[in-house]
Amino acid sequence: MLLRLPDPDARYAAVRLRSDLTSREFARDEGEWRLALDELPPVERLEYQLEVEHDDGGTESLLDPGNPHTVAGAFGAKSVLLLPTYRPPAWLDQPQAEGQVISLTTRGRGMGVDVDLWCPADADPREPLPLLVAHDGPEYDRLADLTRFAAVKIAAGDLPRHRIALLAPGERDEWYSASPRYLRALTNHVLPAIARVAPADGPPAAMGASLGAVGLLHAQRRQPGTFRALFLQSGSFFTPRFDAHESGFPHYHRIVGFVSETHRVGYRSPVPTTLTCGTAEENIHNNRLMAATLHAPLHELTDTHNYTAWRDAFDPHLTRLLAEAW
Repeated sequence: MLLRLPDPDARYAAVRLRSDLTSREFARDEGEWRLALDELPPVERLEYQLEVEHDDGGTESLLDPGNPHTVAGAFGAKSVLLLPTYRPPAWLDQPQAEGQVISLTTRGRGMGVDVDLWCPADADPREPLPLLVAHDGPEYDRLADLTRFAAVKIAAGDLPRHRIALLAPGERDEWYSASPRYLRALTNHVLPAIARVAPADGPPAAMGASLGAVGLLHAQRRQPGTFRALFLQSGSFFTPRFDAHESGFPHYHRIVGFVSETHRVGYRSPVPTTLTCGTAEENIHNNRLMAATLHAPLHELTDTHNYTAWRDAFDPHLTRLLAEAW
């Protein structure tokens, strides 16, 4: 596979491919920059940007003008290389039930959490329904079509009618990093406030990715019974053995302490739990360790740390987990 970036006026001093998996230098050749990707990473799709360097040393990131495939992400749009074996999930083209969204802000002690509550359009507000709580919920919905997935599965009869509480991340690095303060707000204020607006038929299921997965496991460990099922994607379960390069993260040691304690006491998840993670991700090693500790299945994906990868794992893995829990 050959990537090209035209540069007939020699505007750029260097061009690089930047992705989660690799950084590769382009070579200049007859008015353009070229990079031959003879060996691709073990993925079926690769999100990337082109970093161009100017004569003054300044750099900027560009989409690949020669690649029509792009995707929105948490940190902006990226170009995407799609291998011939990649297939998007079939549910994206299937009929879906009508839904509606109610927005609310829950107040804890000095901490307000914004929530978009999705539910089937025909649901009576007083009707108890299963509830799924999603950390980074608005991003999960915007970038991974979470409520569309739910609407399709309800329409198909694969899942019962249910609601989804899309929790906005707020101070994400602080809240989701095994924070006792966020734990108190979530269990004492946020979840009870949601229950007052949307009665459920039992504890909610919960899903989160990266740090969002850490925050959910922390809540379930510290307050058993908070959730009835956990769907943890590419969790940032830092350990010094595999993640010393993350030590500059402000709450690295707090996460390491929580994760180390979890492994040390041999915590076995008392509720149905499923993990997913890309085989090529940096987090794959700590996810394998956590799956073994929790005695939970880990499904390894042919993608990296991004919302499309997490979306593509919803079916069958999230479908099966929720069907079992509900």
